[in-house]
This record gives sequence, structure tokens and C-alpha cells, in this order.
Amino acid sequence: MIARKDVIVTIPDELDPVDAAPLVCAGRTTFGALKFSGAQGGDLVAIHGLGGLGHLAVQYAVKLGFKTVVLSRGKEKEELAYKLGAHIYIDTDTGEAAKQLVKLGGARVILCTAPNGKAISDLLPGLGRSGQAIIVTGARDMMQIPPMLLLGGERAVRGFVGGNIEDTIRFSVLTNVIPMVEVFPP
Repeated sequence: MIARKDVIVTIPDELDPVDAAPLVCAGRTTFGALKFSGAQGGDLVAIHGLGGLGHLAVQYAVKLGFKTVVLSRGKEKEELAYKLGAHIYIDTDTGEAAKQLVKLGGARVILCTAPNGKAISDLLPGLGRSGQAIIVTGARDMMQIPPMLLLGGERAVRGFVGGNIEDTIRFSVLTNVIPMVEVFPP
């Protein structure tokens, strides 16, 4: 059992409590954002950042049936992205990530898990018509969003910090979404 404020979460026997812990916060947030994004199976969904939130988001996006693109700096995380099930990896250091998303048809969703306002701003032109950028982590720097970018394609930028813990845990167990956890000795 995991207690969080006034919430008690029952952990199924087939899930290690250590693996369950990240699902309560990072998991529910990324799963909830993707589940309620309006994206349908086969839609292009990009995950920006492959860290604590992003590695779960990639797994959820794949399991939800989205054509999953990982957006990350450099080539170091490319192998991990494919290991987690990503269909495409785009190195954002090239400065061409938004153009590459457009070549793929434009993203229905860009799930922003990396806390970098400038990087998020640079990706927004990669949204397809009616696409949305969903921010699930805080960035300290400002974002610049040209209004015509939003108006011209009915695009949106929004935040998400919700999600249902029980649904997340059930889905994770059913589809074998497993967080990468490093345990340190006491």
C-alpha cells in the first residue's frame, strides 16, 4: 500500500512496490495527459524529453497505440527510446525537430516532459492542425508562442497535472509498463 496525502493506493501483488512508486506521480500524470489528450490510435504523438516522466510517457504512448516519436537532445538516448518502443527518434540538437514532425504529418500531441521553455517553444511549429502541446513539468524560463501559430492551425498549449492513480496502475500492470528505478542503500 502507498499512502499519499489522504489517498491510499492498493498495489496489486504482481507489481513490486518499488516499481509502483513512480506510477503514483510521474505515471499518473503522463498516462492521464495522453489518455485525455484526444489523440486516437495511429495518431502521431511526440514525447519531448526522455527522463523520469518521459520514459514512462513513451511506454504509455506506444501501449495506447500512438505512432510514438521521442524528441531528445543528442544521440545518447536514441537506443533507450527504441528499447522503450518508440517508432521514431529525433535529435533536437539539430534544430530541425519541428520540421521533421511536419514532414511526418505534424504531431497531434507533443507531450512536454522536459522543463525547458525555449525548447518547447521551438517544437510548437511541429504540431499538426488541431494539435496540442501538453506541458506536464514546470520550466523556469519563458515560452514564446506566436499567436498566428495557434490561430492558423487551431493549435493549443495547455498544462496537465492530474490523472487517476488506480487507472494508471491497472493499465501499467495490464500492459507491462515498468518504470526504470534506481534504488540506493539506506
